[in-house]
Amino acid sequence: MWIAPLAGYVVSLILIRALGRLDDWLGWTWHWTLSPEVAQSGLEVFIAAMLSFIVFTFSSLLVAIQVASAQLTPRIIATTLLRDNPIRLIVALFVLTMAFNVGVLVRTHDTVPYLLLTAALVLTGVSIAAFLYLIDYAARLLRPVSIVWRIGEAGLAVLEQVYPAPIEGIHTPSPPLPALGPASREVQHRGTSGIVLAVDLRRLSREAARADGIIEFTHRVGDFVAVGEPIFRLHAGAAEVDDEVLRAAVAFGPERTLEQDATFAFRVIVDVAIKALSSAINDPTTAVLAIDQLHRLLRAVGRRHLHDDVIRDAGGAIRLVLRTPNWEDFVALACREIRLYGASNFQVARRLRAMLENLMRTLPEARVPALREELELLDWALEQLHMAPRDLALARVPDLQGLGSASR
Repeated sequence: MWIAPLAGYVVSLILIRALGRLDDWLGWTWHWTLSPEVAQSGLEVFIAAMLSFIVFTFSSLLVAIQVASAQLTPRIIATTLLRDNPIRLIVALFVLTMAFNVGVLVRTHDTVPYLLLTAALVLTGVSIAAFLYLIDYAARLLRPVSIVWRIGEAGLAVLEQVYPAPIEGIHTPSPPLPALGPASREVQHRGTSGIVLAVDLRRLSREAARADGIIEFTHRVGDFVAVGEPIFRLHAGAAEVDDEVLRAAVAFGPERTLEQDATFAFRVIVDVAIKALSSAINDPTTAVLAIDQLHRLLRAVGRRHLHDDVIRDAGGAIRLVLRTPNWEDFVALACREIRLYGASNFQVARRLRAMLENLMRTLPEARVPALREELELLDWALEQLHMAPRDLALARVPDLQGLGSASR
């Protein structure tokens, strides 16, 4: 969030100097003249307005973040709110305008720099319009439907990046990981404990091919790794690869991000759903909105070829072993916790069933067993609730709206 306002401040310094020189060269004036005192009074009003906008924006944003994180999930702060470009650009505009107005005020002594004053007036007017837009934009952004939709969009982008190959023809499950045998040596994590954010696959594959060996990464993207834990197992010639070269190919951070973590979007959306299903909030409609996004994410995953956990060179030799989530992992993540906390609610049970049945009809046959298992678990969970027969029959009807469309 701080990078854009800082850039706005730097731009304001450059803009003041450039327009100041242009004003001295043109000697441009308005049709009516202003005394320096009047110009200074107007600029002081502009500066006060910009300062009020900045304080109000940051105060409101902090309060909104707290409320949204409490009602939805704290993970939306890093994944959506602090990454939102319109908010960052508008705050940068406020900082730029305030710094520019201060610079113009400093230059207004015996004479009035009319070109600078005109630019200050224009920037202030644009900032007022941006402030009014920000109020409406922030109100729309913090709605649950907007939050889960943005997370879903980000999740689709990550899935397309991590799994770029769609399924063509008849899909066959990935072959089991071949036996690698004992490792020649291990490489431990150094520095600070953290979450695996990203792995440079090309670099590791290149190093393994150069050494004519196999590099095995022992964790998944999104795993927590403590200092001293092994992060690589090196087989055959890969034992000669420098440890620092290997460590430099892995990025660590304090929390999970969406860059290469294909399951994190699922995790955030599921967190929103189960928070809405808690007894303190009791908002099953938000859970249904979350299932909508899980539905389209599962459809995207199910139509793509997932990694085989091995990367081979041009000759077909295994060079890198990197374990990634399989289809069953995605399905369990999307369904299990929501079923556990929401099976007793008509909306959730019906929407979850509609998702599973729809995916069973539209995805390749190899994807169906995991979906059928979740459907059987949903039926079992409903039977354990000891509902009235009519309520049980209602809960078993698939409904894309949760509870609203006509029974089929």
